[in-house]
Amino acid sequence: MKRTALPVALVAATLVLAGCTGSDPGGDTAAAPSPSAKTYGCLTKDQAAKGSFGLEAGTAAGGTLDAYYRDSDAGGAKVAVVLSHQLDGSLCEWAPHLDAFTKAGYAVLPFTCSGDVTDGIKAAAAHLKGKGVGRVVLIGASKGGAASLVAGKLDNPLPVAAIVTLSSPEAYGQFNAALAVKAVKAPTFFAAEEGDAPFNADAKSLYDAATATGKQLKLYPGSNHGAPLLGDGALPDVLAFLAANAPASG
Repeated sequence: MKRTALPVALVAATLVLAGCTGSDPGGDTAAAPSPSAKTYGCLTKDQAAKGSFGLEAGTAAGGTLDAYYRDSDAGGAKVAVVLSHQLDGSLCEWAPHLDAFTKAGYAVLPFTCSGDVTDGIKAAAAHLKGKGVGRVVLIGASKGGAASLVAGKLDNPLPVAAIVTLSSPEAYGQFNAALAVKAVKAPTFFAAEEGDAPFNADAKSLYDAATATGKQLKLYPGSNHGAPLLGDGALPDVLAFLAANAPASG
């Protein structure tokens, strides 16, 4: 694959490649949830009323992003998971798996982004800081994974405790993951499915190039791409990786 941008044909073939689309990316303030809050087509009305909001980000990110915040089941989470979706996706691709993270003690904040995902991640971290969170975990699918790696080496409102990439390319547009992994210090989990070329090879290359301690590589059977890996066996491994490297206790 082309390392500065994925070929159009490949994007069409995989359908749900990397990173982020949807409404807009966002920042650190949120409108108060209301009974008429957006469900985004995947949240219950109760969930939307309690947690959906507009995340205010810079113009590069896209302005006000659709976002959803939920505290851990126990409340008062000190570590939160920021989830960045893949191309032509939305925060809804994470909805089936949010319960697992909140049950494990993490707050969650998925957002939908049509611009610079790294600015969306920074805005999410700023919002979480206002919630009393002390560290963040970055989880990204495909393009969102590449952006999460780049964000992991930038200055952020909160320390990045760990990074998880699902089918990340070595590079996507301005998100040069292959360069970022040489600077990222946070423990990083690289995952792809064996039949999802070239992302299976990219996961191995990124793992090999990564300088972070505590890095881990997992290749799963199948040919799914991005967020669906969590339903194909990656979720228990991701939770175990976080428990070892970014425990919810902080």
